[in-house]
Amino acid sequence: MGEQPIFSTRAHVFQIDPNTKKNWVPTSKHAVTVSYFFDCTRSVYRIISLDGSKAIINSTITPNMTFTKTSQKFGQWADSRANTVYGLGFSSESQLAKFAEKFAEFKEAARLAKEKSQEKMELSSTPSQQESIPGDLLSPLSPDSINGTEPERVTPDTPQHIEARAEPSHKTLPPSHSSSSMNKHWEAELEALKGNNAKLTAALLESSANVKQWKQQLGAYQEEAERLHKRVTELECVSGQTTVIKSQKTELNQTIEELEAALKAKEEELERLKEEVESANGFEFKKESLSLKLQDTESRNQALEARLSELEQRLEGQQQEREAFRDSLRSLLELLDGKIFELTELRDTLGKLLESS
Repeated sequence: MGEQPIFSTRAHVFQIDPNTKKNWVPTSKHAVTVSYFFDCTRSVYRIISLDGSKAIINSTITPNMTFTKTSQKFGQWADSRANTVYGLGFSSESQLAKFAEKFAEFKEAARLAKEKSQEKMELSSTPSQQESIPGDLLSPLSPDSINGTEPERVTPDTPQHIEARAEPSHKTLPPSHSSSSMNKHWEAELEALKGNNAKLTAALLESSANVKQWKQQLGAYQEEAERLHKRVTELECVSGQTTVIKSQKTELNQTIEELEAALKAKEEELERLKEEVESANGFEFKKESLSLKLQDTESRNQALEARLSELEQRLEGQQQEREAFRDSLRSLLELLDGKIFELTELRDTLGKLLESS
């Protein structure tokens, strides 16, 4: 059956900086799936994580490994085979606790599997050693002859030595030794091929499981992008009205300045009229006409003040509406930028996935 996933979670993946051995380097832009795999044929547990088609974690669990919690949501372990230290950042403490619990469980299982395999090797090696004793007594082999490094002895070319060299040597390697070394070599090649096949199988399983979800997300993102494009078009149309608002604001400012100038002139006229009233105490008719003019001027002044306050309120309301419009436009543009970035990233991921498939 090969390797099968037995536990999965999501986390942000980091690796220790190989230069400083202190700083963490993120290997994934976002949270990815981190899974425990078990190979029943070899009784091996591995931690595998893929970012698209790239394997960012491929760590075989050994009995001497230790998973350490360095904070409430972060844990790490060292892999001597990969010559690195992996770090995982989880979104909650419960996920970190569950991952650490599974790590300890599979580490103990790996230790038991290693002990069983060692016992089997000892039991299988004991009979073979007993069977090889008679052959060794008949033809003992020195370490130099086994390694093929026995030095040649220089002897005179007598007939006896020539005949001795003509006879086949009894110290050459037996055929079983070369065949066993070839078997070990092919077994190692087979294990490497099994590992590569398991990794590709895991990548294919995860990719096929996520393709449908990615298609749905892509369709939703496309609909959202179309809606946002329409909204941006509407906002651009609305933003074209800002020039009209600016021109209206300019006209209002000019009107306010004119009204202020007129108000100042009326105040000066009012003062002048007051002076005329004071100087014309003897002329009752002129006084009444001036008082009527004064009342008229005051009423006009009040009307101008009311109009001025109304214009100021309108200007303030238009300024507030303009600021609110700018804020909404800015937020919508930021949202559009985020969605476009996500669509670009998703398109690149799908392209890489299609190329790897």
